[in-house]
Amino acid sequence: MQTKLIKNNNKMAQTTRTGKVKWYDTTKGFGFIETDEGNDIFVHYTGVKNVNNKKINLLADQKVTFEITEGKRGPQATNVAVAS
Repeated sequence: MQTKLIKNNNKMAQTTRTGKVKWYDTTKGFGFIETDEGNDIFVHYTGVKNVNNKKINLLADQKVTFEITEGKRGPQATNVAVAS
């Protein structure tokens, strides 16, 4: 799969990707998503989209869509939503 980079608030973001939640700790507010290509991407609770003004609860093996941005400590998932 070829990815296209776009400029996003002085950070590089990729187009929408798909994967599954590897693990997510709601108490700590972070976890990891495994991309369809097999790479692990960090996800922080601030990168999870709201549904009806509530953060969605990410569950292990749940299919998700997301974008990848360059965070302070490396790549991280943003705009994470449950795949339909």
